Amino acid sequence: MIAAEDTVLVLLAAGRSDRFGLENKLEAEFLGKPVGFHVTTALEAIPFKARVAVIDGCRLDFADRGYRVIHNDAVAQGMSHSLRLGIAFAQTLDARAVVIALADMPRVTATHIYRLLDTAEGDDAVVVSSNGEHPTPPGVFGRGQFDTLMQLQGDEGARKLVAAGSHVVTTPAELIDIDTPDDLERLRQLVHAPERMITRGAARRSD
Repeated sequence: MIAAEDTVLVLLAAGRSDRFGLENKLEAEFLGKPVGFHVTTALEAIPFKARVAVIDGCRLDFADRGYRVIHNDAVAQGMSHSLRLGIAFAQTLDARAVVIALADMPRVTATHIYRLLDTAEGDDAVVVSSNGEHPTPPGVFGRGQFDTLMQLQGDEGARKLVAAGSHVVTTPAELIDIDTPDDLERLRQLVHAPERMITRGAARRSD
């Protein structure tokens, strides 16, 4: 396992939100607070070595929640640029690993993050989440992978690295990410109707 105290949380909160319309998706309301603050609340008790949020135009105050805020002024370069900014910060702190999480995944839990950290072994660790069908963030990357992560390009650069790592399966509902208003509305319906479940990415009523 890798201890949280040796790990930097890198929260990726930058992106153009083109598919969400005029509103920044992280600022949209979900269960009484912005989408982007659900993950910060869920992970606030984990004793990370440090926390960093990589943002662009988002107006949420991550600094007030204990995050070092880094602005990504080149979001057109894809998610990998945000990732490189977060990794570079972790390297300055001599972190043993990073947890990479997305701010648009409001149902991630601390329990799942601890499962990822417990599965991680050694400096070359790559441990990511899975819904039982495909890998997805959040994930843990040991410091032996930092140089590789710093070389990634675009939005898909980590795919091969992630596919070769360990996968920790959790419920699909925990790994829902918000890209469109319809995604958010489906999640609202799921939360307000406990008899419903998410299966293969679609909502259905359980009997």
